[in-house]
Amino acid sequence: MIVGADVGGTFTDIVLVDGDRISVEKIPTSAVQSDAIVEGVDRLACGTRVAALIHGTTAATNALLERAGARVTLITDPGFEDVIEIGRQDRPSLYDPFHDRPVPLVDRNRRFGLHPGDIEGIDIAGTEAIAVAFIDADVDPGREESVARQISDAFPGVPISISSVVSPEFREFERISTTILNAYLVPITRNYMTMLDDKIVASGRARSMAVMRSSGGLMSARDAAELPTAILLSGPAGGVVAARDFAVSLGIDQAVSFDMGGTSTDVCRISAGEVEVSYERSIDGYVCRLPSVGIHTVGAGGGSVAWIDAGGSLRVGPRSAGSIPGPACYGRGGTEPTVTDANVVLGRIDPNAVLGGTLSIDAEASFAVISEMASSLDMDVKETALGIVAIAEDVMAGAIRTVSIDQGSDLTAASLIAFGGAGGLHAVSLARSLGMTSVVIPPYGGVLSAVGLLLAPPRVDLVAPALIVDGDLSLARSIADHLGDDANAALSRAGHETVRTSVVLDVRYLGQSHEIGTPWDRDESFEVVVSRFNEIHASRNGFSRPHDPIEVVAVRCTAFGEPALTLGDIGGWQTTSTASRSERDVTTSIGTVTSTVVDRASLNVGDTVAGPGVITETESTTYVDVGVVATVRSNGSLELTW
Repeated sequence: MIVGADVGGTFTDIVLVDGDRISVEKIPTSAVQSDAIVEGVDRLACGTRVAALIHGTTAATNALLERAGARVTLITDPGFEDVIEIGRQDRPSLYDPFHDRPVPLVDRNRRFGLHPGDIEGIDIAGTEAIAVAFIDADVDPGREESVARQISDAFPGVPISISSVVSPEFREFERISTTILNAYLVPITRNYMTMLDDKIVASGRARSMAVMRSSGGLMSARDAAELPTAILLSGPAGGVVAARDFAVSLGIDQAVSFDMGGTSTDVCRISAGEVEVSYERSIDGYVCRLPSVGIHTVGAGGGSVAWIDAGGSLRVGPRSAGSIPGPACYGRGGTEPTVTDANVVLGRIDPNAVLGGTLSIDAEASFAVISEMASSLDMDVKETALGIVAIAEDVMAGAIRTVSIDQGSDLTAASLIAFGGAGGLHAVSLARSLGMTSVVIPPYGGVLSAVGLLLAPPRVDLVAPALIVDGDLSLARSIADHLGDDANAALSRAGHETVRTSVVLDVRYLGQSHEIGTPWDRDESFEVVVSRFNEIHASRNGFSRPHDPIEVVAVRCTAFGEPALTLGDIGGWQTTSTASRSERDVTTSIGTVTSTVVDRASLNVGDTVAGPGVITETESTTYVDVGVVATVRSNGSLELTW
């Protein structure tokens, strides 16, 4: 028995796999995240100790968004104390003079430029965490390590983050920013992991616990507690892993994962069975230079609040009603209209549904809040609901364009892999508007991010700087071998055996400002690297300069272990219901019409549902628009085509 637990902003999804039996729970996220996880494990395992809990968490993300991290002291070189404020001198919003950068996570009076041997002059009274980031520590970590030992001896118990461990890469601003971010999050993440370990492992509910890292693999809870910057996208990464596996099993070469939950929507490009990975991203305005799946997030989810701006126009999000009070239809005191309420008014969500098996829909509350907004806009109730849905979908379509068209990817040959509690309600409209070929709704789509946790391999990501301009890759091979040994050793310490490794070179044209990750086999020549880099550059940017010299500036090595499960382990699709088809009025793209309503659990492989129709599940709903046909594929996925 293995459990995946994914904590979202609105719901906590729990999946238990016992042989070929899968059980799921969808529980409103609790104020203390671990409480909902414990509740879900107890419901599904019924007192039996499970082999492992694999967790996708938003603990680190929430701490950053809520500015609830530690009081940090920065120790760096004299003259570099203000690097985190200077940054790259770019504007966060080019045409908005009132849009400021986020406030630095370290107060000015807690930044110290340390001369060699001058540690006595540093006052860390009241400090909860320390970030040590010296210039050029990416190539010579000795001074950072020495200072960290001195601080640890003088102030035992204060967590210390050093840049040569957190992010050993060149570019002082990005490295210092990432190190500070890590120090800021360590205390709260360490406390959370300790508390969860007590409730899950020490209590006997599970023998072990692992955590999803942002790059799409697993790490130990102990390592996650010390490197929280590696788990800032922990939850969304699980869904991308599962979407990739389902795309591969269906022979889909180009896809975009589309995870629409209650609070936000996450999208990511999948190409030839590989998930797009980025090595630097900004999270709420703070640079984090660690590998993460190339997710783009927008504040449009089922709980996104609809509102009227000062000009009298209808807007949706990014503010969310969350799980408490949640949308009005949750019956928990919500008084503002949301995307979920709009779908209830349109009949796309069953007005008599019980979400997650526990939460009854209050359809009258949805009609009341949408009607109030409709009166303010002097519009019809259903017209207002359609407007809310259309605006939310436009925001989500923009997110899909960002990870595909804006990066040189052609969507006309791609499928949309949709999941999350609300993904199936909007996927067809989005895919059709973007010219995509089809929509795929995997089984257990409402909790797919939790399923993806069980499909993710243990993973270690390491990087080392290099500067190669002469075409001799012997240094790169030496670095790759060293990183590979370290990655294998790290997996071994966590109790896993390495099953494969991969190497990526950061390559750029000589004098260029930014590099592109270029896959490399250690036996391949420099000419192969040049050719591959030019191809990737042309795909990403629309041009290449094949006659210009290139330089390699870093070597990255990733080691993978064996995942807990594969799709084959979960087993094929099996019907579990004999419920007959019914009908209800649903507002579609051509007006309100009588539509077919089908329980997904009653469908067999090969069965079809022609639109207009609604396919219901306990954890999610799929809306089949007019002119669309949904077919059950061999692995249980619904494929919607038009």
